[in-house]
Amino acid sequence: MSDDLPTPARPLKIGTRGSALALWQAHETRRSLMAAFALPEDAFEIVVIKVTGDQIQDKALREIGGKGLFTREIEEALLDGSIDIAVHSMKDMPTVQPEGLILDCYLPRADVRDAFVSPRYASIDDLPQGATVGSSSLRRRAQLALRRPDLQLVEFRGNVQTRMRKLDEGVADATFLAMAGLTRLGMTEVARSAIAPEEMLPAVAQGAIGVERRLADARTAALLSHIHDTETGLRLAAERAFLARLDGSCETPIAGLAVIEGDSLWLRGEILRPDGSAAVAGDRRGPVRQGADIGRALADELLARAGAGFFD
Repeated sequence: MSDDLPTPARPLKIGTRGSALALWQAHETRRSLMAAFALPEDAFEIVVIKVTGDQIQDKALREIGGKGLFTREIEEALLDGSIDIAVHSMKDMPTVQPEGLILDCYLPRADVRDAFVSPRYASIDDLPQGATVGSSSLRRRAQLALRRPDLQLVEFRGNVQTRMRKLDEGVADATFLAMAGLTRLGMTEVARSAIAPEEMLPAVAQGAIGVERRLADARTAALLSHIHDTETGLRLAAERAFLARLDGSCETPIAGLAVIEGDSLWLRGEILRPDGSAAVAGDRRGPVRQGADIGRALADELLARAGAGFFD
């Protein structure tokens, strides 16, 4: 293994988006590899790649191509050898990787909950009748419309700082962010409250960081095996199988969360109509190592209960 380790002369190139959160995730991956192999910082090079999803901020994601907008250019760089690994927020990742790439390394998962953010109100229940809530997440919008049909929902994109500025300018009375992101950025004070999964089931893979590599790159596979978090991998196997069976995209409001309890895995899932007029939820338990089967079975159950045309 020592002959295959990165060096300052031959650094491992880590591809990432350029946002503050994405850079934190890339640095955390570098820190994990440095600690695992007692390597210096300059044995790694962080390569910032501009992605379409970050360059187009004035349109809803579903209008310009969905989840692949945050990964396409990075995966192209991985395929052409410009970078060695790519670090991603797993909730942004399509369920199928391009041919020649694989996602089989996950860092320990952080807080899965959504954060309620508002300069004036402490929680969803505190919002007055007809208040305006901004969100770019179809899942959050549908969940909120189901619970509070009186609220006005508006498109709300941008990084944490941009969204906070929009709130201060009165564009909306409240928004939602991921607690994991706020924690990683040292900005937990931004959250007025963290929303329990029982109240608002999070996005599939929320709070998880994935490291993508070339399938044929045995050297990198060996490196990443030392920082892979097994529990996170088992949980995401169930959640992403659930999402894949539902053909999840930015046009389908889907929530899912797997929890490991001893030798058992408990998966909760929810599908919603885009306008929040109806939802179908359920859960399944089974052996931890059968997570993908559990995910597919729960998806099939919810689809059967929802009936044809549910997402129309």
